[in-house]
Amino acid sequence: MVLVQESLILGIETSCDETAAAIVRNGKEILSNIVNSQIDIHQQFGGVVPEVASRKHIENIAGVVHRAFSEAQLAYSAIDAVAVTNRPGLVGALLVGVSFAKAFAYALEKPLIAVNHLHGHIYANFLEHRDIEFPAICLVVSGGHTSLLLMSNPNKMEVLGETRDDAAGEAFDKVARFLGLGYPGGPAIQEAATKGKAGQLQLPRVFLDRNDFEFSFSGLKTAAMNQWNKLQRRGQANVFDMAAEFQAALVEVLVEKSIKAAAKYQVRTIMMAGGVAANQELRNLMKKRTKEAGLKLFYPSLKLCTDNAAMVAANAHYHYGNRSFAPLSLNAYPSLLSL
Repeated sequence: MVLVQESLILGIETSCDETAAAIVRNGKEILSNIVNSQIDIHQQFGGVVPEVASRKHIENIAGVVHRAFSEAQLAYSAIDAVAVTNRPGLVGALLVGVSFAKAFAYALEKPLIAVNHLHGHIYANFLEHRDIEFPAICLVVSGGHTSLLLMSNPNKMEVLGETRDDAAGEAFDKVARFLGLGYPGGPAIQEAATKGKAGQLQLPRVFLDRNDFEFSFSGLKTAAMNQWNKLQRRGQANVFDMAAEFQAALVEVLVEKSIKAAAKYQVRTIMMAGGVAANQELRNLMKKRTKEAGLKLFYPSLKLCTDNAAMVAANAHYHYGNRSFAPLSLNAYPSLLSL
């Protein structure tokens, strides 16, 4: 593997409801990182509406990219490559970014780089941490995916396990909805949990007693819903205690599976990535357990946990070094295909 040390890459991200563009130097230095969020628009629907998301991306993409260059104080021609998320995500949303990136790369005669959205989340760690040691266990937790990976080096990763049904972030959203806490569910449940106490109710730690690294959050969600309905009928429902117990049950499984994976594969480093990695309870428990186990822990700052384009450009730096470029026939894919 030959890795060039110098690169200046434009990253574009439109996989869900954030229109984002960023310029990153050498995979580490963020020169600009523009994010136009649609959360306020989708809150009224209780979740992301794909058609609305796509239309907003079309409206915003050109302006967001222009702002990225303006903030970086660079001409369009200064970049070495154009990188774009092309999987996984909402296919209509992805197509907006992919189409714009292809046209931009063609007009500037620059190489095009395709980025896996989950790889982008992982590489957000490299934007802020210079001392990550490999091999490493990486927990990727977001609204659409929950996976546990073994990374031998920055370019090689193996899936150890993933969710069989709902992703962690998806479970947060669904539980928040039936508790009447609003959207997005992760921050809403985290806030409500600070006013409640875990352990007042009992929810299952699904798959925690298994020796594999698979996850399942659909059963936890259903258990929370059934218990909530019973408590409401009895007039004993406490939304804060339910939020605290649900969060604790989900977080405990994520943390303990990660610790077990590190022990099995004799790894001394754990990384977290994805929107759910912003959850404070997850961060606190993972800090506690990694310290007890003598492991090093890395995760991005809050602004880099959620969807952004700096992480796309960071991952693209490694593709650029390997001359791993995409054709102008590049398409968008809603599924992961392969990690």
